[in-house]
Amino acid sequence: MTEDDSACCTAAREGVERPSREQDPEAASSTHRSTNPADGEDDRTTGMVRLDGGTFTMGTDSDVGFPEDGEGPAREVTLSPFYVDRYAVTNAEFLAFVRETGYTTEAERYGWSFVFEDFVLEADQGHVTASVSNTPWWVVVEGANWLRPFGPSSNVLEDRERLKHPVTHVSWNDAQAYAEWAGKRLPTEAEWEYAARGGLESKHYPWGDNLRPDGEHRCNIWQGEFPEYNTGEDGYEATAPVNEYEPNDYGLYNVSGNVWEWCADWFSADYHTTDAYDPVDPTGPDDGQSRVMRGGSHLCHRSWCNRYRVAARSKNTPDSSTTNIGFRCVVDPAPE
Repeated sequence: MTEDDSACCTAAREGVERPSREQDPEAASSTHRSTNPADGEDDRTTGMVRLDGGTFTMGTDSDVGFPEDGEGPAREVTLSPFYVDRYAVTNAEFLAFVRETGYTTEAERYGWSFVFEDFVLEADQGHVTASVSNTPWWVVVEGANWLRPFGPSSNVLEDRERLKHPVTHVSWNDAQAYAEWAGKRLPTEAEWEYAARGGLESKHYPWGDNLRPDGEHRCNIWQGEFPEYNTGEDGYEATAPVNEYEPNDYGLYNVSGNVWEWCADWFSADYHTTDAYDPVDPTGPDDGQSRVMRGGSHLCHRSWCNRYRVAARSKNTPDSSTTNIGFRCVVDPAPE
């Protein structure tokens, strides 16, 4: 894997020479709680799946993977029970959070976010102010954020169908704020992979080893030659509704492709190989520079990142946001 291969997954704010707007450091990491928090586990877990936990094989030793990412070695991990969202958090759900709390995302505070170049509307070409070195398909667009994902001329409220799509342009910090407001949390990387596998052991995808069983598209990824053209043969060139395609055997949708999903852990390529690693409910290292992302996105292609496999990993800085990063949440069961 080269640095370019990793950078194609998403773009990071670090190293981009763009002036950022003045912002209150505390405001950037503050949590906005609901004034009417959910009462009890039943309310919070509506639309979620309870997983009983147990021991599973995490990671892979396959040569299809990227050892440099820390996909392997495959190891036995044991998890406690937890609930997990069936779907990634939608634009509609994030809108409810913003309306109730007045929360302002980091993309809005910075005044810009990363957009895949093909998605920038003609009317917004003048808002493109920079591109990412070595991966020029990632461009800086002034005014791009979760509400206006392709630039200031776009608006998720103009198309009701778009409200069913996963929210994007959310940083890890934004996702964390939403999760706490909802009385939930972000999944650990181990929880994410356990849930994504759907009970299958050592398979490439949530449904098995064949990317297109019986010729059927099972996820939203790049079709064609990346980054020149996307045929959209799977039905979508950008994001798809969160309930598109068949769920895995745990009833989870779009854990491969569509949008990358933030996890709680700090990223490390080798922490799980050290004596500090606890294979029982692992939470990753205590600190780091980037947070873990899982699942790949609609921009993934086997010729580049090939990270829509369930064992694949990627990372980004906690303040970064793009057109292909979202999240889903988990909840701990109430004590019996």
